[in-house]
Amino acid sequence: MSGTSESPRSQGIWDRARAVIPGGVNSGTRANGAPLSLADAEGAYVVDADGRRYLDFHAAFGAILLGHRHPIVDDAVAASRDGVDLVGYGVTETEVQLAELLARTIPSIEQTLLVNTGSEAVAYALRIARAHTDRRLIIKVQGGFHGWSDAVARNVISAPGREYGDDPISAGILPEVLAATLIAEWNDLDSIRRLFDEHPDQIAAVIVEPIPHNVGALLPTDGFLAGLRELTSDRGTLLIFDEVITGFRHALGGYQSIAGITPDLTTFGKAMGNGYATAGVGGPERVMRQADPAKGGDVSVMGTFNGNPVSCAASLATIGYLQEHPDFYDRTYAFGERMRSGLRQIFAETEVRATVAGHGGTFTIYFGIDQALGYRDLMALDRAASHAYLRGMIDRGHLLLPMAMKRNHVSGAFTEADIEGALAAARDTAETLAAAGELPRAESLAPTGQTA
Repeated sequence: MSGTSESPRSQGIWDRARAVIPGGVNSGTRANGAPLSLADAEGAYVVDADGRRYLDFHAAFGAILLGHRHPIVDDAVAASRDGVDLVGYGVTETEVQLAELLARTIPSIEQTLLVNTGSEAVAYALRIARAHTDRRLIIKVQGGFHGWSDAVARNVISAPGREYGDDPISAGILPEVLAATLIAEWNDLDSIRRLFDEHPDQIAAVIVEPIPHNVGALLPTDGFLAGLRELTSDRGTLLIFDEVITGFRHALGGYQSIAGITPDLTTFGKAMGNGYATAGVGGPERVMRQADPAKGGDVSVMGTFNGNPVSCAASLATIGYLQEHPDFYDRTYAFGERMRSGLRQIFAETEVRATVAGHGGTFTIYFGIDQALGYRDLMALDRAASHAYLRGMIDRGHLLLPMAMKRNHVSGAFTEADIEGALAAARDTAETLAAAGELPRAESLAPTGQTA
């Protein structure tokens, strides 16, 4: 949106929101630039309160996988209301069905605890890891995001000069909690090995996104994940794959099924419910028994809405659809590759310095840098250019979150016409902003990028 005079209803809702909701939004990264108040969504599109239609590449941070209001999922949710609603005692058959399905689908999982958000899943995974190993320290990588819980709420998208140091994402977090989480570099086994050497027999877990999608798409280099698996096993440390984003989006079995690496614990959520709140943490029985009192487990897991019928119905329907449509990933992968290759061609022809990275049906544009393998590469990112370009795409009817480093997603509802229309808008945006001097100029015309 280019101005509030053109968006009276959105502006009015935004003004009302700021009066009764701190900051006007219920999750910090939802507020960027001019207000966007969304009123409707269906398939690949969302509509704002003023009637403008946007092709939705944001997809609720990746939670929308099949498309908005997918009839298979919505019908399953509606049917779930004909039985048990919320009891909060014992177990329902749908919870068991979902846990059984996950055990058949994700390589590392024998048992699952169902929760509601990825942040909850990670918090429990860390609790289980510490109890299982009787150790206290955690390793995460700079740029990795694992939710809002205090133990991992540091060193995400750090301001220049704060990378790799003490960089909490919020006030109000105890320093001693932050100090128990150590920071390494993605795609750098030596940086992780040094932390093990500096803290012998103290590391409970290493937690990573198998592709750090919070900062776009830092693809793992050859041998990195295998080396990490070997290193953690040698040191008696649990390896946690945070597949809240990669899980189900890239493959039914998660990215671990693509990489051929089996972690000790896996967290998942987002796309599993295609827009309904659902998540979980799972692993082999030898680890998950830590939460089983009948087997001497001493980890407490609680939640009124854990494994609720609506979440389970949505998850069962989404996974079932993916199982019944094996061409789903062929289609989204092809559309993702078309976006990446098309964007690289556009930036080469407009002489814009940019790297386009991604995997499967995702893509990220990094302005001002020539490669994106680790967070250190991102420190020279042109954030102003990123914001200008992404806002330009929104103005042209394409919803990409206007934040540097953020990934974009293709859902199952996209068509070839949607993709070609998006590339036409991308070219117009690049030409307009390049002519105005708002995008960095390329040193050569060779398109660059990373794709797996």
